[in-house]
Amino acid sequence: MPTVSVKWQKELLSGVEIDTSQPPYVFKCQLFDLTGVPPERQKIMVKGGLLKGQKLMMMGTADEVVKAPEKGPVFMEDLPEEEQVVVAGHSAGLFNLGNTCYMNSTLQCLHSVPELKSALIKYPHSGRSNDLDQPSHLLTVATRDLFSELDKSVKAVAPMQFWTVLRKKYPQFGQLNNGAFMQQDAEECWTQILYTLSQSLKTPIPSEKLDAIKGLFGIELVSRVHCAESGEESSETESVHSLKCHISHEVNHLHEGLKHGLKSELEKSSPSLGRSAIYVKDSRINALPRYLTVQFVRFFWKRESNQKAKILRKVDYPLELDIYDLCSDDLKKSLEAPRQILRDEEGKKLGLKSKQKSPILTENDVKMSDAEGSSKESGESSKDASQEGAVPDKEMQLTGVYDLVAVLTHKGRSADSGHYVAWVKQESGKWIQYDDDNPIPQREEDIVKLSGGGDWHMAYICMYKARVFPK
Repeated sequence: MPTVSVKWQKELLSGVEIDTSQPPYVFKCQLFDLTGVPPERQKIMVKGGLLKGQKLMMMGTADEVVKAPEKGPVFMEDLPEEEQVVVAGHSAGLFNLGNTCYMNSTLQCLHSVPELKSALIKYPHSGRSNDLDQPSHLLTVATRDLFSELDKSVKAVAPMQFWTVLRKKYPQFGQLNNGAFMQQDAEECWTQILYTLSQSLKTPIPSEKLDAIKGLFGIELVSRVHCAESGEESSETESVHSLKCHISHEVNHLHEGLKHGLKSELEKSSPSLGRSAIYVKDSRINALPRYLTVQFVRFFWKRESNQKAKILRKVDYPLELDIYDLCSDDLKKSLEAPRQILRDEEGKKLGLKSKQKSPILTENDVKMSDAEGSSKESGESSKDASQEGAVPDKEMQLTGVYDLVAVLTHKGRSADSGHYVAWVKQESGKWIQYDDDNPIPQREEDIVKLSGGGDWHMAYICMYKARVFPK
């Protein structure tokens, strides 16, 4: 096989073999290996005659040598855990310590409230206040530490310390059956945790009278209590941490169940009749919380089986909930201005001009935004306003419109059995199903399908976040 010499720039490549039976492109590929000049850039010049020991000249510029990256690829598992949480887009799951799904699902829902975490961070590491019992103090510290650990970990966390303190404060959660811990009611767990935090997170300064839990979850009800038989009538106020959605054969939607829950009958002594009589209690919301908690009253005591039985009826609930018509007249008046702002914002999305003459946003006006997927946008609009204080009413205006941010579901036929799961909306707008230690991404359209009607997971507690505007 003949050889040639190739002169390229200042280099002389000697003894380059050339196979004359191959097309010229093959020879150019040989030169590419030697010089780094791509074939399409090569120009070969040669004098006439046979290719035998001749000197060729090649012209062309080589490609730049690809440099190795200064920093190699970083895999997620190599990142610090706090950075892994950011990349994953959600916090860690919780290990089931033995029928503790009721506790895990409750904690995941409450952990999604940033203002609650801020209030817990401010809770003193040192000793408790004089009017707080030691178990309550320890439970508050355990909640704070567990929430902090969840935020820093992408791997599942074992809530052993919290569970130990919870059983010490509330012994019913430590009940055993054949040597194993029993399943408990998630709503009872939710209620007891919030009650404890309402006692521990109060400000130590009496003059301020600030209550973080009341500001976040407290609902003030004003009630008219009337006895048709005697004509007696009185009014009373109370503060609760959740509304009840009563379920009957007439209830198909959450809003209908809430109306039923605000009206009840009670039997008590009548001073004018000198005996017991039936009174009707008709309640209205007089002060709204930042986070509205709704419990579906699905469980009732069944004497025949001596256990809590479950109502499986399907009750639909919305991504956006407007409770304006459940409010007192005084509260409705205070909501008029911020609801006008809300209607103007919705009008801008539709390309409409604001109508200043109509100050009241009706229930139907608000519901139109649900079809536009406004829940995601509203979550972003209220996010900035919700990061600082735990009692936001002084800085923010509530509208009576709320967006769904968490659902606690139950699967099974009894409150004391089955399985509880939390479905939580992240700050990114994505939904995560927390099935104990297993976080699973979910689509928003699938969240409202957890409405019951069978043996699948069905909503037991819904948590809504207020749509707010700056004052």
